[in-house]
Amino acid sequence: MMPRLQLLRAWPRGPARVLGAPSRPLSAGSGPDEYLQHSIVPTMHYQDSLPRLPIPKLEDTMRRYLSAQKPLLDDSQFRKTEAFCKSFENGIGKELHEHLLAQDKKNKHTSYISGQGFDRHLFALRHLAVARGVTLPELYLDPAYKWINHNILSTSTLNSPAVSLGGFAPVVPDGFGIAYAVHDDWIGCNVSSYSGRNPGEFLRCVHKCLEDMFDTLEGKAIKP
Repeated sequence: MMPRLQLLRAWPRGPARVLGAPSRPLSAGSGPDEYLQHSIVPTMHYQDSLPRLPIPKLEDTMRRYLSAQKPLLDDSQFRKTEAFCKSFENGIGKELHEHLLAQDKKNKHTSYISGQGFDRHLFALRHLAVARGVTLPELYLDPAYKWINHNILSTSTLNSPAVSLGGFAPVVPDGFGIAYAVHDDWIGCNVSSYSGRNPGEFLRCVHKCLEDMFDTLEGKAIKP
């Protein structure tokens, strides 16, 4: 299935301005808005100068995971998920985490995201379990793990005066891929979906929400 694209572009509260680097058409038949950007900086040029982010502690990742799950589960479901987490943290998860730390030391060019995240850490431990032929821990068989990784709304942004538009496909068949940008004088988003979803209707809802927020900030009554 190919994704469908819908675009909410210039916001009428102010004129849209797009600044860009020198560009050239993709082909002789390309339109004026289809271009490639020239750059004098090679891809990944600054990669080695970026600080490496440490792999978080396993107990911190499990705590963040449970904190994210709690609003989504009823008490009975949460207790089951909590038990799976404790079993994983005190059992095979500890062994997998040690292997992950060892791999990280051997690969100085890579980096893991820490902070409030947990999904990359748990994904890496799952990948290690599969790669080492370990029976998949119950944590990964828990329906709650499947639900929290079914991302219907997948969003990303890159705000820059040199970027006027971006986009990507949904990460699940019934989801939306939402690329958005918030500039000083315009707001826009590019929404994609597979068949069965209605990105046009989604964009109308986004537009209505933005109108309501602007009306509120300007002291106006929200339109029904």
